Amino acid sequence: MALNSSLQSRYDGLTITFHWLTALLVVCLWLIGQLVDFVPRGPLRSDVWSTHVLLGFTLFALLVIRIIWRLTAGRHLPPTHPGFFGLVATLGHLVLYALLIAVVCLGLADAFVRGYHIFDLVTLPQIGDPALRRPINGWHELAANTIAAVALLHALVALFHQYVLKDRLLVRMGLGRAA
Repeated sequence: MALNSSLQSRYDGLTITFHWLTALLVVCLWLIGQLVDFVPRGPLRSDVWSTHVLLGFTLFALLVIRIIWRLTAGRHLPPTHPGFFGLVATLGHLVLYALLIAVVCLGLADAFVRGYHIFDLVTLPQIGDPALRRPINGWHELAANTIAAVALLHALVALFHQYVLKDRLLVRMGLGRAA
């Protein structure tokens, strides 16, 4: 298969950094959310939840910066495969962004409806009806699990491109050397 010339270029350094930081935060947040119930109740569990909330605020800030960067100065590369597959890739990325926005907004809403204490240093004010805590938390969990599944599919497709199609797709995101 001939190498698409658009694959010979990479995204800019900030776009690549934002991508991998987002991926790392999503994985860490999802793992904390899945494993925190195994931590005994008490100060350690409170600290684990505080870490989750703090990382959630970090993901929120990163997402805002990432979207602004993407819409303004970030390098835009054409799809690796034009036509239908390029459209599917674009839609897949839009779904990932929508899920990121949903999971972060629901997480922030959950923290504020609870009136959360972060490491007993900062107290988030309790805003809204406390009866919304359970439904918002449920939607947050659903969005988090959905983004985990879609992100896994995203990673598998990238690996398929790299190792089956051999189109060096991962070079665009800073993995490997450009030809």
